[in-house]
Amino acid sequence: MLRAVINFLDELGRIVLMFFQVLYWSFRPPFRFGLFMRSMEFVGVGSLFIIILTGSFTGAVMALQGIYAFGILEMEAMVGGSVALALARELSPVLAALMVTGRVGSSMATEIGTMRVTEQIDAMETLAVNPIQYLIVPRVWATTIMLPALCVIFTFVGMVGCYLVAVVWFQVDYGLFMAYIKSFMGSEDIINGVIKASVFGTGLSVIGCYKGYTADGGARGVGAATTTAVVLASVMIFVLDYLLTAMMF
Repeated sequence: MLRAVINFLDELGRIVLMFFQVLYWSFRPPFRFGLFMRSMEFVGVGSLFIIILTGSFTGAVMALQGIYAFGILEMEAMVGGSVALALARELSPVLAALMVTGRVGSSMATEIGTMRVTEQIDAMETLAVNPIQYLIVPRVWATTIMLPALCVIFTFVGMVGCYLVAVVWFQVDYGLFMAYIKSFMGSEDIINGVIKASVFGTGLSVIGCYKGYTADGGARGVGAATTTAVVLASVMIFVLDYLLTAMMF
């Protein structure tokens, strides 16, 4: 048990050290904007479909559950405000981060891990190219910037799904539906969700890159690194979500 705790703390410390290395190399030339833009396209544009699909059905199913629950009190119109608040504060940043972890975090771990076990990273160091600056910095910053944008899109399409179920399908009064949204949700809720998404994006990308960067043992090692990266990043999202929620609210 003690050994497991020590190994966990050692791993956590190494991840934190890599984060500081990313910060250090972020402000040293050369600045590779091409790599950064390609990473933004991969993280943001590449994840749009899964974010839209997940967000719309999340809003729709929450509307179904909300109409049933509020229907007991004959207050079905409140479903719009409650769903909007839940999406903006919690569901959008958390679920968007989990989707990006499954798609982007695993890809980072696999790609960088493959480069590690095939000695491509060693070749970069031989050519005096810092692998953290070249491989990790663009990916971390791209995820940190694009995940908040995906979070906002998740909230929007979630409310579209909620509207279709509540107003179009169950004939909830449109005026009351919108009034409760304005009453329940403020700009600070959206801002807090965006801040959470940015923190989650930094964490999941650093973990994915770290596990790939330290992979060994050939193909089996790359697979293990990818699996561990997804699990650690997912747990990190829930832990940080609790801590950030406690600080914000």
